Amino acid sequence: MSESAATTSDIRELRRTLGCFATGVTVITTLDAAGQPRGMTANSFTSVSLDPALILVCVAKSAPILAAFETGEGFAVNILEETQRDLSTRFATPSADKFAGVTWLAGVTGAPVLSDTLAYLDCRLHQRIDAGDHVILIGAVADYGRNDASPLLFCRGSYGAIAAETAPDFPAVSAAATVN
Repeated sequence: MSESAATTSDIRELRRTLGCFATGVTVITTLDAAGQPRGMTANSFTSVSLDPALILVCVAKSAPILAAFETGEGFAVNILEETQRDLSTRFATPSADKFAGVTWLAGVTGAPVLSDTLAYLDCRLHQRIDAGDHVILIGAVADYGRNDASPLLFCRGSYGAIAAETAPDFPAVSAAATVN
């Protein structure tokens, strides 16, 4: 199908089809030009490379928060655990102050790292790529951490969870490790 031939029903059906892929749920965060924390729920997140350590997130060009991600020097990907549906909803819903009552710390890049998430990756902006109606932000991982809770999942418009099991070659990490 050509780009110009896509109809509203085609886009809706494509979205439903893509929604069949179960994903984790993240809140991506940054500081805006005034130094205020900004964030949004996203499931367009993936690892890109281990050496160098790179990840990517996708942000819609229509998202009001895009300017903060494009002008900031860093961002954090906060991977939510199964008990954090409320955080997912909070950061997915338009609000004047999504951070009201949310506990967070400034990561090494200055980006907000939310407390008590399943994992986080604090990244320096490595590259921006124009991609249709989205911008791909590639981040160089500067710091990260995780715990052994179960992840929050999203599939076909609904939340879900699975039991996390620690494999012998993936020991629990109690403190963040710094990537050079």
